[in-house]
Amino acid sequence: MTKTNVIRILESAGAPHVVHEYDTSDGKIDGVSVAAKCGRPADMVFKTLVTTGKTTGPNVFVVPVEFELDLKKAATAAGDKYIEMIKSKDLEPLTGYIHGGCSPIGMKKKFPTFIDETALLNDTICVSAGRVGLQAELAPGDLARIAGAEFRDLI
Repeated sequence: MTKTNVIRILESAGAPHVVHEYDTSDGKIDGVSVAAKCGRPADMVFKTLVTTGKTTGPNVFVVPVEFELDLKKAATAAGDKYIEMIKSKDLEPLTGYIHGGCSPIGMKKKFPTFIDETALLNDTICVSAGRVGLQAELAPGDLARIAGAEFRDLI
């Protein structure tokens, strides 16, 4: 397994973590399929969504894979009146990550980041480790510390 920037950042931050590598050859990279492939319940696996706010610009939201981001709650968390998902073609130039491999850790720039508060119900959660086929499992508090994130009600 090749180390990604996410794994390097977790190691340098001294954050205990486990890396899960999963097969992508079947094309099933949706969050619920990834959870099953990693042997974790879906409420433990979180997806990273990037939005743009009318006044705040880019924001990052980390929510359980089986739920949708509530854009009104997200706008409130970000301190904006209106936000929308960024276009898929804009993801890589903005974050350095492709769809399916976007992590809240190690983006090209630091953006305001918010993790759904349900993450705190788990000892550990999984997020992308920076590429399709890799998940990093770590404590929600470590994720928040490393990503500079706040916990909010987002779903």
